[in-house]
Amino acid sequence: MLARIDHESLMSNPLRKSLESGHFAITAELTPPRGADFDTLTVAAKILQPAVSAINLTDGAGARVRMSSLPAAIHLKQLGVEPIMQVTCRDRNRIAIQSDLLGAAAFGIENILVLTGDSVDAGDDPAAKAVFDFDSRSLMSALSAMSKNGTTLSGSELTTAPNFFIGAADAPHDASLDWRPDGLQSKQDAGARFVQTQYCFDMEVLSRYMRRLADQGLTEHLHFLVGLGPLRSAKGARWMRDNLFGTIIPEGIIRRMEAARDPRAEGIGICAELIQQAREINGVSGAHLMAPGLHQEMVEAVDRAGVS
Repeated sequence: MLARIDHESLMSNPLRKSLESGHFAITAELTPPRGADFDTLTVAAKILQPAVSAINLTDGAGARVRMSSLPAAIHLKQLGVEPIMQVTCRDRNRIAIQSDLLGAAAFGIENILVLTGDSVDAGDDPAAKAVFDFDSRSLMSALSAMSKNGTTLSGSELTTAPNFFIGAADAPHDASLDWRPDGLQSKQDAGARFVQTQYCFDMEVLSRYMRRLADQGLTEHLHFLVGLGPLRSAKGARWMRDNLFGTIIPEGIIRRMEAARDPRAEGIGICAELIQQAREINGVSGAHLMAPGLHQEMVEAVDRAGVS
């Protein structure tokens, strides 16, 4: 018996609907709590909900113990907030990951952002051991097999097939003349349909990068959401630029934060301006906002940018 596919759910996914309709989508990121309750997650999600199509739930970010992304995503779904469940390859083997994904699908969780995962060396437990049974592309292939074939990656048949909307990560940059986006192409081939990028506060770099991707035909098949967010301070912006791999923050933006009488307001204003500018770049389908703890600031930036 072939797996039953719930095609109606294709039209009930707010993120998929927004991107595939050409609407400029906004997503945001939350880190699940380091504890056994949903209180802080609930408050943050309710603040963000009016401004976003979906909210990412991180999966062991920084190789540190927190509530896993699966129960956090289920909780948001039950609150009426569309989740994007992040899944890393670092901590579980292919049996555990595919089992978790079936559990997510049973709760109507379809948006899955696939990540390699931070090295365990970045975390706070030196005895931790990485698994990496999957790499990001093989995990995407497993998601595709479940959705398209109604099977596990090994070929075992499912009774009900999910409808996963698969996401990948990327980092815009000024590429050399001979550079080709082979990594992104392989992720698309494995089933990725949307891409969320690392922070890129330089719209000129982003515009050049998107032109290179368009030349390779990738923007015809992938929806790109550029990583942005309201900055807290010039010091914080420098730390992000120097310590978060792939982050691009021009010195001019840092100087604006240094000169601001009200850094909070300036950070919101810069984020709003960049959202507006990103909307004008061909191939950019939305913005992914990351700013731990600055939930109201993210909402204000979206409102000021006039995205609805």
